[in-house]
Amino acid sequence: MSQMPKPGLLNSIAEEAHCGAHLQALQLFCDDDQVTLCSKCVQSPEHMQHVILGIQEAAEYYRKLLQETLVILKEKLEAAKSLLAEEQERMVMIQEEEQRFKEMVRAEYKMRFRLLTGQVELPALGLPACTFEEDVKEAHENQLRKFSTELEHKSQEMIRELSNLGRQNMNKLKTSEVCASKFLGSLQETIADLEKKCGESAVALLQNAKHCLKRSESLLLQSPKPAHITDLSSCLLIKMKKALLRFQRDITLDPGTAHSSLVLSEDLRSMGFGTISQSVPDTPGRFDFSASVLGAESFSSGSHYWEVAVGQATQWQLGICDCTERKNNIPQASGDDKFLLMGSMMGTDYTFWVFPPLRKVCIRTQMYKVGVFLDCDCGQVSFYNVTEKSLIYSFCDLTFRGAVKPIFSLCIPNGDMSSNSLTVCLPQIHP
Repeated sequence: MSQMPKPGLLNSIAEEAHCGAHLQALQLFCDDDQVTLCSKCVQSPEHMQHVILGIQEAAEYYRKLLQETLVILKEKLEAAKSLLAEEQERMVMIQEEEQRFKEMVRAEYKMRFRLLTGQVELPALGLPACTFEEDVKEAHENQLRKFSTELEHKSQEMIRELSNLGRQNMNKLKTSEVCASKFLGSLQETIADLEKKCGESAVALLQNAKHCLKRSESLLLQSPKPAHITDLSSCLLIKMKKALLRFQRDITLDPGTAHSSLVLSEDLRSMGFGTISQSVPDTPGRFDFSASVLGAESFSSGSHYWEVAVGQATQWQLGICDCTERKNNIPQASGDDKFLLMGSMMGTDYTFWVFPPLRKVCIRTQMYKVGVFLDCDCGQVSFYNVTEKSLIYSFCDLTFRGAVKPIFSLCIPNGDMSSNSLTVCLPQIHP
């Protein structure tokens, strides 16, 4: 009674095909022609100069190539998934950013109308003293309407620019999303085919193995990039008005809140790092977690403006701090009580951010002086590039629970003490 062959032998028998011409087992593989051969086929002139391998050897060679290709394709798959998610996230973000900048434009021009109308006084109208009161009132109202119309026109023009640029950015992102999605689909399909191919027997794997690798080459060469979009802030060309200077305040630093690593000037206008940490009284309001100091002045109503020289600092923060958010008069580390502009210089590169939340703002050159405008009644904090006389960023519709104070910070250096310094400028009228 015959015994059943072992499973491994069954597989070998099933896999061992025979040459139709010579009726011998196909145990060899021609790499040039991608065909299986018997020992007699190899002796024919057409295969004499070809690369001939054993079937198992050839299968292992191609299986290794397929597996290496799979590793790269899977890396590209993860990168494609990340790119697709990022592009979809950016689509949401630029819609939010467009809306945020439009709100900034509206708030800025509303503020300008308030400032301009505050400047319209009767002598400025150039009317003779004997003019009837009704004529004076009418002229005053006409001038206000003129101001309002001009500012509304400028506001709407900039909002239209933001809408056009936002639409262009969205179209670019949608195109990028479609490309990333198609690339992702092609990767998933090819990976599935290669994984299936790697699991096949030696003879089955060698069929079309080279074709499978060839088909994946185009995917290996592709590296989709994120869409290049234009920063919306690049068209936010709102010039700073001299009217702000009417609200300049004489700001000084409060030594009772200064971090122990900071040294303040005698006039309490400049801050920098000392060579050693100072021994200072442990007052309740002193910063102990960041190299910060508050302004001595606090504001709970009205409009206020001050300027800070930042050209001597490589990493700095400035803005306002909501004093009522400081439990027991101690500054909190959460940052929810602050509205800041931040600058960082790495070599010759400058990066600027606003907070909260943390957002990058488009400024390509170093700033030497920053103007801070605070409107307590309207809940607005605006930052201006004094050198360029332009708006950097505005926080609008803020709610302050009470008094707010200016805040100034430097980045605590590692190793050698830095020569970084910030200086609060004396109020002065600019030309």
